[in-house]
Amino acid sequence: MPTEQHTLGPLLILWDIDHTLVRIGGGVSRSVYERAFHRVTGRPLGELADMSGRTDQAITAETLRLNGVREPEARFDDFYAALAVAAEQLTGRMREIGIVLPGAREAVESCAARGAVQSPVTGNIRPVATAKLTALGLGDGLDFSVGGYGDDGSDRADLVRLARKRASEKYGHDFAGTRAVVIGDTPHDVRGALDADALAVGVASGRHTSDELRQAGAHVVLAGLTEFADRCGKAFGW
Repeated sequence: MPTEQHTLGPLLILWDIDHTLVRIGGGVSRSVYERAFHRVTGRPLGELADMSGRTDQAITAETLRLNGVREPEARFDDFYAALAVAAEQLTGRMREIGIVLPGAREAVESCAARGAVQSPVTGNIRPVATAKLTALGLGDGLDFSVGGYGDDGSDRADLVRLARKRASEKYGHDFAGTRAVVIGDTPHDVRGALDADALAVGVASGRHTSDELRQAGAHVVLAGLTEFADRCGKAFGW
């Protein structure tokens, strides 16, 4: 007799990247933007927009405005291409200073073992997300073609909806409601999941506390991904 998990089909696990799966410090994020800005404008970058919990679309628009670029939306395509080039150039630096957060590799592997479809929902554009996770050895567990990315919009709920749509079209399964799971470290991730009617898992591995993630409405709150197997297995019906 098939289990409920088999009857309903696989879960769609949507991972935030920075401070959830990996941490890449050392000014790499600013360096990516500095290189992209110079490539597009021919000028050095001055002020960089606040990046915390935001998408590359929002960061790019504000950064261009802060540096006197009119009609920043007209520069988006060129800037995204420049971000991709910069991320590729800095892959070695990412590998050198970046870390996979405790429990992250095991969490991705456990989802894969359960047949889950895994992809990012992240503020990064796809080439930057790919560069980060590939540099730190997490790329093989995720299908980057069905994620939601920072050039898809500024609203994280829209990114979740797009990822669900892309995954449903590719895999032929209905990932409606809590068949889609968003895992992230900020209230932005939690609210994006809730607004898209997905299951929200908050991980207090970044700047935000467990209480803050719980207050944002997360269905499950983890101190770190080392708790993933015990806590999320029950929530997912595994």
